[in-house]
Amino acid sequence: MRTVGVTARGIRLPIVKQGDNLADITVDSLIKARENENFSFNDKDVVAITESIVARAQGNYATINDIATDVRIKTGGNEIGLIFPILSRNRFSILLKGIAMGVKKIYLMLSYPRDEVGNALLTDDQIIASGVNPYSDVLDLKTYREKFGYRVHEFTGVDYIDYYIKLVQSVGCEIEVLFANHADAILLYCKKVITCDIHTRKYSKALLKNRGAELVLGLDEILNNPINNSGFNGDFGLLGSNKSTEDVVKLFPRDSQNLVEEIQNKMFKLTGKKIEVMVYGDGAFKDPQGKIWELADPVVSPFHTPGLKGTPNELKLKYLADNDFKNLKGSALEEAIKNNITNKSSNLVGQMASQGTTPRQITDLLGSLCDLVSGSGDKGTPVVLVQGYFDNYANE
Repeated sequence: MRTVGVTARGIRLPIVKQGDNLADITVDSLIKARENENFSFNDKDVVAITESIVARAQGNYATINDIATDVRIKTGGNEIGLIFPILSRNRFSILLKGIAMGVKKIYLMLSYPRDEVGNALLTDDQIIASGVNPYSDVLDLKTYREKFGYRVHEFTGVDYIDYYIKLVQSVGCEIEVLFANHADAILLYCKKVITCDIHTRKYSKALLKNRGAELVLGLDEILNNPINNSGFNGDFGLLGSNKSTEDVVKLFPRDSQNLVEEIQNKMFKLTGKKIEVMVYGDGAFKDPQGKIWELADPVVSPFHTPGLKGTPNELKLKYLADNDFKNLKGSALEEAIKNNITNKSSNLVGQMASQGTTPRQITDLLGSLCDLVSGSGDKGTPVVLVQGYFDNYANE
């Protein structure tokens, strides 16, 4: 029987630049990896490409001036409330700088004790000791500092409150900071609002509109069209963007369904195998130490071939071994389980034998695996080849 299940290989690519043919580079690198490492391709292998090099090859960039222009046009350029940003030098600081350049004053409302993806301004112990109720209490900066003082982020060593204040002031914009966890608190200060949350943005927008906001925008509605021939993203705007330079942001990739299908077709012509292809960004997992939820992109996989749609349909082996076949062992147990897998229903939802399996989208599971394999540093493997993911214990 087979002794290896799922494998994931980081595939090294040349450094990809704007205008490069990413489909050809990816396919060439995969073929070279096969020759060097002596492995074979199979049907239902998965080739995953990080969103960063997709956007870079596209040239999907914009400047802080482009952001400022779009914000000025859409808000009038006077005062705005800016709510629920994440605490990030890479993800948000450059967006804040561009937004600040487009208006005269920002009311910056931070969630506490953590941002949307788990970055902590405060510890739970500090909140409990302070007597503050984060579900209802709205704090101004003076009150916040009196109660909690100054605290730097556990991993980055940055006081994000002070960092964001100085960043806004550096471009000549006024700023007032407050802390609250319900979106409509901002309306006591300003009726025009940009909501910066990622996964809760629809709720925040709906609540603000219901409570009488004059204007409500999300980051997904800024640079959702080009400004002065800039990059853009029609679906997500500034969501999923990353800092490129001090004045340039790389946006989430757009219009790349043709890329994944082109790579799939090229690989089929060269190997005769139907290989699935996806573009992935952040994985969807949580760090147990810092409590940070990794997913700061709007989705894990914005583009993928049709074979990656859906959720797993799997039986729990330990359930079968401990319950249905608890009186069997050895080869009899193996054969019984294999037979059960081979003849399983095409829809196991609600069945006890599938309890404890992961009810998540296949692309989210694969994206999390690939994000961990490729990393975000200097590994140089922006493509990951996953093999055996769709196999099971009954496959020989």
